[in-house]
Order: sequence, then structure tokens, then C-alpha cells
Amino acid sequence: MDLRFTGAVPTDEEREAVDACLGPPEDGWEGGARTAADLRSSRGGHAARGRRDRLLPALHAVNDRIGWISEGALDYVCRRLTVAPAEGYGVASFYAMFALRPRPARVLHVCTDLACAARGAAALTASLEGLLGPAGATSGGVRWQPSPCLGLCERAPAALAVQAGVPRDQDGAHAVAHLADAPRAYGTAVVGPATAGTAELAAAAPCAAPGEPPAENAVPQAGGDGLVLLRRIGRADPESLDGYRALGGYTALRRAFALGPAGVIREVLDAGLVGRGGAAFPTGRKWEATARQPERTHYLVCNADESEPGTFKDRVLMEGDPYALVEAMTIAGYAVGAHRGYLYLRGEYPRALRRMEHAIGRARTRGLLGDDVLGQGYAFDIEIRRGAGAYVCGEETAIFNSIEGMRGEPRSKPPFPVERGLFDRPTAVNNVETLVNVLPILERGAAAYAAVGTAGSTGTKLFCVSGTVRRPGVYELPFGARLRDLVELSGGVPEGRRLRAVLLGGAAGAFVRPDELEIPLTFEGTREAGATLGSGVVLLLDDSVELPRTLLRIAEFFRDESCGQCVPCRVGTVRQEEALHRLARPARTEADAAGDVALLREVGAAMRDASICGLGQTAWNAVESAIDRLGVYAGDLPADGLPAAGGPEHPVDGGSV
Repeated sequence: MDLRFTGAVPTDEEREAVDACLGPPEDGWEGGARTAADLRSSRGGHAARGRRDRLLPALHAVNDRIGWISEGALDYVCRRLTVAPAEGYGVASFYAMFALRPRPARVLHVCTDLACAARGAAALTASLEGLLGPAGATSGGVRWQPSPCLGLCERAPAALAVQAGVPRDQDGAHAVAHLADAPRAYGTAVVGPATAGTAELAAAAPCAAPGEPPAENAVPQAGGDGLVLLRRIGRADPESLDGYRALGGYTALRRAFALGPAGVIREVLDAGLVGRGGAAFPTGRKWEATARQPERTHYLVCNADESEPGTFKDRVLMEGDPYALVEAMTIAGYAVGAHRGYLYLRGEYPRALRRMEHAIGRARTRGLLGDDVLGQGYAFDIEIRRGAGAYVCGEETAIFNSIEGMRGEPRSKPPFPVERGLFDRPTAVNNVETLVNVLPILERGAAAYAAVGTAGSTGTKLFCVSGTVRRPGVYELPFGARLRDLVELSGGVPEGRRLRAVLLGGAAGAFVRPDELEIPLTFEGTREAGATLGSGVVLLLDDSVELPRTLLRIAEFFRDESCGQCVPCRVGTVRQEEALHRLARPARTEADAAGDVALLREVGAAMRDASICGLGQTAWNAVESAIDRLGVYAGDLPADGLPAAGGPEHPVDGGSV
């Protein structure tokens, strides 16, 4: 790829895809036919910079239609947006979902990450090699390739089949007359639990593949008493706005208008709500700091790019209760003084995208979004921006760069997002679960909300239980429940197996032993235990799982997902993986192992202390906990390779439930 404008010409189909997203070119300087008038004037300056944020949608448009982005297509996109080709190439090459070399229109992504690896991903990929050839090869017009976590952990092992060639309308959305027609129109198919046969069939014709199971299948507690955030899933049609309102929808927004922006923030502060993405920062303080900034333009960003291996709660909320997120974003925007919200949605979530597009469209039609929300004189609207496969974009400032049409690299702080965020304006960033918690706060009052949980962790929490567990899915428990309660609720490990370890918080989290199940599930409780609650990942691993292989997969994940911006992370993640490879060799000596463990500690400390963002700062956490708590490489485990545990009659240890 030449990094300057070249003579490469887009095909008619590529040009059509870009123009459908950006509109027809206005003059010859941005890709239209050159006229004599164009030689006397040109577009640029503020007008050009104001369109840079359309770069990611334009790249999606080409990739969706053609299946890859050619030199001619990228050249045309850059001309349309007056973006330097070198910058356009840097953005396109940053995201895993974009291809810059020819590939077939049908691609099968097979998850090989932690939850799927524990449920047979290796056997699935071996079978696919027999059917379709090695990974990356093309057979029968289909290419299959391993993928990091697809967020389908409750259906592991999982696969996502994508077919290019379906045009999108001028707003970047697929033209679908009825939501029931959406799977065919979107050209995607989700398979899970997948076999080689079902994955191959879905890849051969994604548009004709069977639909996904209902969202409530991912919620074992669906329809039960005591649920707060999950109470509507399985009880209301996620496509029906009237059904949502019949079960209390938009009660919270009406109360927000009665309280006023400052009153809403006070309720959130009094409720003690903290962020559910892992950092646990007080939400009310973030909103208050954003609202008091003197700039006239403020923004709200919903981080729905959950890419932590083992995390899928936000996906289930968007698929099962999409109007709740629309209402919650409207309340948050009202509180912080924003009139526009961006929903940055993970690119591997086709059904969540369909549901959220539908819900936003219906809310706009019914006056619940737009220039005059509920007749209160408040203008607010939501725009969806699709991610394109970059774990680091879960970092709040990396999201800003991605939306603005740049590489999704984190920014140095300060300034903080509440001061200078999206488009250099004050911005509040919250994830899906955090925002949806605002609804029960306003519906029931701050005091009632804070009465649930503990003093330091109020309310309820969603936990993503996966791995070698009988009933994987999203569970809702009040803060303060024990880890053992959650393990028992999910049925524990399969019959005849013993629990080896639990990974709390995902790849950036920490392992705990089976004799540590009394850990309270609170932010403060897990910190005191030397672990982390993170985003709510609870990955159970039984004695069939090879822990060294799991640690190596974690290291590979961070190596691949590092944006490379800072040396500690860019180099440290590679050195960590290399050391783990050496430790996995059967011929290693005790002295060599001790040296590699010492090197891991040194590299891990450097990443933790000097990396720009949380990716590098937490890349060593799980490996460190496995070494120190599980004794993976030190020979500290009993002869059977397992810490002591309870009797086999207990569900934790594969007995009867």
C-alpha cells in the first residue's frame, strides 16, 4: 500500500458503498469529477476536519460491501474526507475486523479465547482444519480464522460467520423493512455452541442460517424474583416500546425531568453508584465534574465495546432490554448537559446492533429522542458507532480517538475526559451496566438503592459466569454475596470434575483457589483478598484445563491487543509471552524456570508502573496470581495438581446440585 495518493481507482461498487455512507462528493477535490470551477477553490480547514469522524463508518461501509478494503477504495475514502492516505492506512490497519488484502466475501471467525478454549475450541478448530483447510486458507469461497473472545461465552465454543455484499443506507444502517428480516439483511450468523458441521453450514450461507436463541437463554435467573437490572429480560419483547413502558419504562426519565439535572446527579451520588467497568469510579462525581465545565457543548459516550475475555453482560442487556439503555443514556445526557450521545458498540455484536438501531429509531419516532424529548424542551439524540475489533478501545480515551477517525490509541491524562474528551469537549463516559443502574436509582430513590449491597459497593452486580460450568450465563446478585454463592447458583463444574481455579475479572483479573470461595463479591472485598472484581467475569476452570496453556493464551491476547504506543506495553507483552513459552517446555530446568519467573516479575512490574493505559498496567495480573496463588510453575500444587477442596457431593466439585 502506497502511503500517498496514487492513481488507484475504486470500483463502481466500492464508490457506491462510500457514497452511500458519506453522500455524493460535492466537488472534484473530494473525489468527484474535476471541473474548471474546482481549480479556483477547494474545500478544507474546519469543514474537512469536521468530517474526519466519518472515517471509521466509511471503512466499515467498504469492508461490509466488498469484504476487504483495496488501495483504490482507501484512496477514495481519504479523498472524500481530505485525510492523508498515510493516516487513513494507519486507521484501517489498526482494527482487526478490516482486511487490507483480498479475501473471500464469507469469513468464519472461530473464538479460541479463554471460555471457548475451556469448552473445546481446540477440538473445533482441529475439525475445521480437516473440513476447510488450515486457518487463513480459502475453501469453497469461505475463509476461517481464529478469533479472540467474541463475547458469546455462555454459548462456548462459539463462531461468527460474516458475509460481505449487503448494501447499507445513507445513515450507515442496513435497509431492513422489518426487524424479523434483519439477520438475512445483515449477512451475519452466530453459532454456539458450535460444531465443525454447524460452523461450516453457517459460513457457507450466513444469511440463511438459523436465528440466535432469545436473549433470556443467557440469563438462567430470567423471570425470577429479586432481579433489578435483568427484571425485564424474558418478560418483555425487546422490540416493543409499548411492552417496555408497560413494565415501568420511562418512569425514571420523567422523574429526572422533575428533579432537574442537579437533582439527578445528587440522587446518583447519594446512591453510591460506581462504575461497573472495573475502575469503580463514583458515577455521580464524574457527571458532576462534566456538568460544571463552562464549555457549551458536552458529550455523553456509552462504552459498549466490552472485549474483556469472558465478558458478555452488556451484550445481553442490549439484546434483551435495549430501551433501558436508550432511556438511561437520555437521563445521563440530561444530567451532564449533553445533547448528543454516542453508543460505541462492539463490532462483533450483530444482534445487539440490530436491537439498538431499532430501539433508537422507535424512541425517536415517539418523541423520546430528538429536539423535544417528552415535550420538556430538552434535545438529545444517540448515534451508534461500530467498533472494529480492538480491545484497547474499551479504554475511555481510546474510544474518543476511534470515534474521531483516528487510531484507537489511549491518550495521556490529564486532561481528563470530563475536561477535554470527545472532540476536545467535556465528556462523560460510562459502560452499559453502569448507565442502566441509573434507572432503579430514580425509580426507587437513592436510599432504597443504597440499602442493597454494602456501604462501599451499593446495589446489585451482573456477573458473567463461563468456562467449565454447568449453567453459564449472566447472573445478578447483590453486592456482598460470596463467590461460593455464585458458583453454586451456576451449578459448579461438570459431574466427575473438580474445580481447579476461578479467574475473577477476566484476562486483566486474577486467579483464586477453590479454598478461597468465601471471598465477598464487592470491590473492596476482592481488593482485600488480592483479587479484582473487574467487569464481572467469573471463569470457572476444572481439572481438565491446562493452566499453563491458559496463561499463554492470556499473554498472546495482550500481545495482540497492545496498541504499541508505549514501550513498556509494546515490548513487555512480547517478553511476557516469550517467557511463558519457555516455561511450558517440558525439558526446562529448575534454574531456567526460576530465571524466567524472575524475568516475568521484572517485566510485569515495568508494565504496571510505566504503561500509559490499563491494558499494559494489568497485562501481568493474571499470570502473577497464577504463579503466587496457584503455584503453577513452582511445584507448589499437591500431587494431583489441585489444592484441597470439599467433598464430591458438593456442586463446586462436580457432585449433585
